[in-house]
Amino acid sequence: MSEKIPAILIFDIGKTNKKLLLFDEQYRVIHEEARQFTEISDEDGFPCEDIIAITKWIKDLFNKLVSDDRFEIKGINFSAYGASFVCLDENLEPVPPMCNYLKPFPAAIQKKFYSDYGGESAVSKRTASPASGNLNSGMQLYRLKQEKPGEFKKIKYALHLPQYLSFILSGSVKSDITSIGCHTNLWNFQQHHYDAWVEKEGILEKLASIAKSNEVAGLVQKNIPVGIGLHDSSAALIPYLISFNEPFVLISTGTWCISLNPFNHGMLTDYELHKDCLCYLSYEGRAVKASRLFAGYEHEQAVKKLADQYNKPADYYVQVNCDPLLLKRLKHSRSADAGTYEEAYHLLMIGIIEKQLRNTNLIMKEMKMKRIFVDGGFSKNSIYMYLLAAAFPEMEVYAATMAQASATGAALIFHQHWNRKEIPADLIDLKLYTVTHEMGL
Repeated sequence: MSEKIPAILIFDIGKTNKKLLLFDEQYRVIHEEARQFTEISDEDGFPCEDIIAITKWIKDLFNKLVSDDRFEIKGINFSAYGASFVCLDENLEPVPPMCNYLKPFPAAIQKKFYSDYGGESAVSKRTASPASGNLNSGMQLYRLKQEKPGEFKKIKYALHLPQYLSFILSGSVKSDITSIGCHTNLWNFQQHHYDAWVEKEGILEKLASIAKSNEVAGLVQKNIPVGIGLHDSSAALIPYLISFNEPFVLISTGTWCISLNPFNHGMLTDYELHKDCLCYLSYEGRAVKASRLFAGYEHEQAVKKLADQYNKPADYYVQVNCDPLLLKRLKHSRSADAGTYEEAYHLLMIGIIEKQLRNTNLIMKEMKMKRIFVDGGFSKNSIYMYLLAAAFPEMEVYAATMAQASATGAALIFHQHWNRKEIPADLIDLKLYTVTHEMGL
């Protein structure tokens, strides 16, 4: 019988896909399972997570893997999307439904909140949270108290989703700084503690004590350490913070293109808040200034139209190689007329990068940054990467490839509790994009 492979078990819970991953001691994925859950409806008929089904799935998969002869589970941790609370009653049982952060927020309650606590601008600056209704997860608890004070009173603990996932296996209630600092309206970034309204509204007493992000929440099956869980955006930064010391910006691309600057700790201005900038908290409790651009969605919609217009397959853009001479001609002519799909697609990417340049510059200011890393979908797009390198000629622009960044981050932060080997130096594959003077735009 072969020897068991030492591994850490990570549950990575996204809005759409719920994943289980096993990493070996070199942080290679050696086992993966994924599932999508059918949403249920809350009391108003709005779709929400089936938290009871997810809880059962996690318990069942853990029991299956811990008895699997191929693996020796030496640690467990979690990464999950933010802006979501799971409430526990006095028996520490989850109280469904779990509020969907996409659910519209009552305008009257929002108006009362900002009126009572200094106005939208002041609150948003203090908490580094643009006013976003239920996407500010603290507002979910505030609304519950306003609308259903009896139900609010019955809550023993309110745990952010990553910490609830940890609770499922550890039995321990903890709060984590990366979830608290995720545009929640809860954390005062100026004073480094909960904002005053949190205590005044009786919410502070329902929040568990804050643990360090690399802390052991508890042991399961007597000897397996369980982490407290992390907000996925902050978790995805960890491999980069571990691998690189000099200041950098990470552009995480997907439906949203989020520019993250872990070295810009300045307060958000009204202008930055108006432009949808916000701050996260890193696993070290430091502010990470971020800006968001809906570029992935814009690209997705545009290529559908191009496919129809030019009678091409929906994914034809994947075959379009970067043509620097075409880019140079189109950029100088500024003509919106495109005779071919290739010309139209290059024009689309020019427009996207112009927005990306403005968006990323919001969080860079006059800082002397040397590197930009791009991960996610656009990191594989040669036109996007070439144009980005041309837009930032003084910087090194890299396409970064790393499987499962948020899950890897959750595994890495728990390194000392399960892995006796050194952290590998080659966690991230990098490809440098350069633009020569002759080919410059």
